[in-house]
Amino acid sequence: MDQGRVVEAFRLESGQLAAAMTRVSAAEWRLPTRCAPWKVSDLLAHVRVVIAWLPGMLAAPAPTRAEVSAVEYYRPDDRFAPGANAARIALAQDHAAEQFGGAALAEGFNATWQRVDQLCRAEPEGRVVRTRHGDPMLLSEFLLTRVVEVAVHGLDLADALGREPWLTSQAADLVQGLLLGPDGTAALGKLGWGQLRFLRKATGREPITREEALDVTRQGIRWLTLG
Repeated sequence: MDQGRVVEAFRLESGQLAAAMTRVSAAEWRLPTRCAPWKVSDLLAHVRVVIAWLPGMLAAPAPTRAEVSAVEYYRPDDRFAPGANAARIALAQDHAAEQFGGAALAEGFNATWQRVDQLCRAEPEGRVVRTRHGDPMLLSEFLLTRVVEVAVHGLDLADALGREPWLTSQAADLVQGLLLGPDGTAALGKLGWGQLRFLRKATGREPITREEALDVTRQGIRWLTLG
C-alpha cells in the first residue's frame, strides 16, 4: 500500500469529518447513533481516541519488520471480544464526558487528526510501527485501518445527524480495496451495487438479504471482523 496515498486519504476524510462537526448544534451532540450506546459526542470521541494512538506509536522504537497487514489486523481475536468492546465503549464515553461541550470535542478532534497527519507525512516510506495490540505493521497498513474508522464512523455520524454522507472518494476507494482486494471493481460490478451501498452493507450499516449474502459468497468475498 502506497503510504502517501493513505496519508492523503486520511487527511481528506478527517478534514471532512472535522468540518461537519463544527456545524453540530448543542442538541445534536446528544442524538443517538447506530453504534449503541454511543451518542454523537461519544462516537466522535471514539474516532479521536483511535487516531490518537499514532503519536505514541511513532515515538516508540520501530519493529525490525512488518508481520501483520491491514486485512490481518481485523482477524477475529480478543481485540473484538465482548470485554474489549465494553472497554472501547467506556473509553469513548469517558473522553466525551471530559470535554467542555461538543465544540471542545470537535476542536480536540481537529487538533488530533492534524497532528497525526503532520507526523505521518514526516515518516519515510516503509516505516514500521507496533500497535497497542502488539502487531508489527507498516505505517501505511495501520493508517489504512484509521481511514476505515474515520470513513465508516463518518457515515454513522452523518446518518445520526440526518445529513448527506461526506465520504470522500479517496477514502471510499481505499476501504473498498481493503474489503474486496485488487479486483474489487469487477466484483462490485457483478454484485450490482454502487460503492456507497456496498460499503454500508459490508460494514453492517445496511441490512443484507439472504440472496445478497449468497451473491457475496459466490464472489468469494469475506467480510472483515469490525468491532
